[in-house]
Amino acid sequence: MTSILTYLAAFLLYILIGWFSWRNTWYQASSKASDRVLVTISWAHYAMLAPLLLHAMTLYQSMFVGAGLSFGLSNAISTIVWLTAFIYWSSGFFNRLQGLQTLVAPVAAAAAIAVLLPLFFPSLRPLANTELPAFKAHLLVAMMAYSLLTIAALHALLMTVVERHLHHPATRSILTNLPPLLAMEKLLFHIIWIGFVLLTLTLLSGVVFSKEVFGQPLTFSHKTLFGFISWGVFAALLAGRQLYGWRGRIAIRWTLVGFITLLLAYIGSKFVLEIILNR
Repeated sequence: MTSILTYLAAFLLYILIGWFSWRNTWYQASSKASDRVLVTISWAHYAMLAPLLLHAMTLYQSMFVGAGLSFGLSNAISTIVWLTAFIYWSSGFFNRLQGLQTLVAPVAAAAAIAVLLPLFFPSLRPLANTELPAFKAHLLVAMMAYSLLTIAALHALLMTVVERHLHHPATRSILTNLPPLLAMEKLLFHIIWIGFVLLTLTLLSGVVFSKEVFGQPLTFSHKTLFGFISWGVFAALLAGRQLYGWRGRIAIRWTLVGFITLLLAYIGSKFVLEIILNR
């Protein structure tokens, strides 16, 4: 009963914060309300810590069952969304990134859905070799890479909205609180660089230490294929940035293609195995 209440409390707090933020930021159209908007964003930012902690508790309850580690599709999605929300929340403590906190509402909405997934779709098959330090390190780095590249994809979508706002300034004035487009683009590539390094470590650990991490030699699979394709897309994007100065829509498109490919590599593979093939 306590476990269910924790899930519901996290869900309701996410919804409350998301609704409050949406109501008091995205629907403030006049410049006179700018001070109120900033106060609301600050309040929502600090209040977000409560559901984040409850969400972490639910992840612990659903993942650490018995001696093994239960990390099925629902737990994987919930963990990635939680890490994404946590990293995004942490960015609010940096002055140059505080404008991005206007996205509290959509982030809270996504986390509200994700927190309930392990409750309705529990993982029934614990993973093997989870007691190995190599496996734990591999899993942690992989989840961090997924989370950062998820933030990069969201950031790319936000840049698309900001770019359109520049051509149609009559749209929601809340976008004026965001950093300049060039600063957002610079931040995007910082995020991608960190995520790319972590993705590289994930793939290397999976290849070089496959026996220690997974208990078996490396086998070619759809997950491996899409993982390396995603790595290649982000590598090409970063190389294009350095060599040819890629930016704007080109950077956004490559970022989204790389992220979608990465989703197919892990989440897509787990969905096929667990939901469609029931393995």
